[in-house]
Amino acid sequence: MIRFSKVFKSFRSDSLALKDISFHIAKGEFAFLTGHSGAGKSTVLRLIYADQLPSSGEVRVSGFSTLKLKRREVPKLRRRLGIVFQDFGLLEDRTTEENVAFALEVIGVRRSAIAPKVMRVLTQVGLAAKASAYPRELSGGEQQRVAIARALVNDPLVLLADEPTGNLDDRATRGVFQLLRDINSNGTAVVMATHDLALVRAASHRTIELQDGAIVYDTAVDDEQNGEAAR
Repeated sequence: MIRFSKVFKSFRSDSLALKDISFHIAKGEFAFLTGHSGAGKSTVLRLIYADQLPSSGEVRVSGFSTLKLKRREVPKLRRRLGIVFQDFGLLEDRTTEENVAFALEVIGVRRSAIAPKVMRVLTQVGLAAKASAYPRELSGGEQQRVAIARALVNDPLVLLADEPTGNLDDRATRGVFQLLRDINSNGTAVVMATHDLALVRAASHRTIELQDGAIVYDTAVDDEQNGEAAR
């Protein structure tokens, strides 16, 4: 599904944002990316959705490889992904349903198919009753649910979430995180970047920790090593 192989990323000649990153995230997996601000979490996500390309190494996402990826193929790659950011990024002059519908309009989905898709995902995120509300009429948690619905409406194979609870209070954080877990239980892989260690510790999902652009801990590797030791 997602594979990084010996990936380095440099934005300046004297600084590496990522250093020899290798990992694999399987279909339907839930994985946390953790680490301090500037550790490289967002850079990893940007490489996954091809906002950036690696300086060296390879990133493979759902059959696409950065070694062969052409500019015209990037939109096709991104249609297999849903992306949610800390900043909700909603259009203030559009209602909840219009914000979600916009994600389908821009890729040319026929008009008759848009409304049922939008209502399906709004029901999934618990906002069907707020379909006609504008962002200013919603709480922070509700706005993030709209953003998640927008990311889900095209039925992505992977949902990328970059600090999705960073602007939320504790109650909204728990609600959004549970929604992401529900989405994952329905078969969508979820990669969530977060610095909320309390949230990470309370869950049992795989954790990949970054420090200064390098992976310093991966529970999948740790579990594998423990299994080999037990044998």
